[in-house]
Amino acid sequence: MTSFVPAVRACCARASLRAARPATRSFATSTRLQRQGPGTGENFEQANDPTPRKLTPNVSQTNAEGVTAMGNRDGVLQQSVESQEKQRQMQAPNRARPWSRNQQAREVAMSGPRFEQTIMDLQPQPPAAIELIHKQPVRWVDAKSVACDGGGGPLGHPKIFINLDKPQICECTYCGLPYAKKAHKEYLQSLPSTTYPLEPSNDPAQVQMPQTASMKGEIQGHYPPLKGEVDAEAVSGAQR
Repeated sequence: MTSFVPAVRACCARASLRAARPATRSFATSTRLQRQGPGTGENFEQANDPTPRKLTPNVSQTNAEGVTAMGNRDGVLQQSVESQEKQRQMQAPNRARPWSRNQQAREVAMSGPRFEQTIMDLQPQPPAAIELIHKQPVRWVDAKSVACDGGGGPLGHPKIFINLDKPQICECTYCGLPYAKKAHKEYLQSLPSTTYPLEPSNDPAQVQMPQTASMKGEIQGHYPPLKGEVDAEAVSGAQR
């Protein structure tokens, strides 16, 4: 009995030390659970909000007052509040809303004190390519299918094979160039409107793309270049 009491006391002492010892393991919330949403690589879809947040103007009234700009381009930094607010809400000069699921609205991104006194006329505002590509005229093809490579070369893309059996304008899923079969031209011309112009227009946004040997299709009113002309242009460009 005398040997049992010291053993019990030793066990009680060890148990009390374990209870008093602080926990060394730290339980941290997973970083993956903390960082989820747009721009983190996770698939994000905005849920429907029955009471959406009201967007408030984010332009300072002081921008309407003229301020002298000191530098190479001396002038007055001045812009009306209405004009700035319109440019801040436009996704691009030729596009009002986002055109991609993972794209954030510009009016949400450009908010806060940083953009209150920003003169929007002096900020880069590139046009949206998704609107510019719809200015390209249709390229008419005799065959039932066409392979588009964007013109080839370093600015081209892998070949995309497009089926032209249906009487409709078929665009390349890589660069967006429109193609159609010549047999369907009369039907497409009878339609009240089309997604792409059927012939060249005088729109300044319609950029004349360089003709290459791999560029298929014929634009109405334009004749495809001969192989010798393409080779001559390639040689002259290399000599420059």
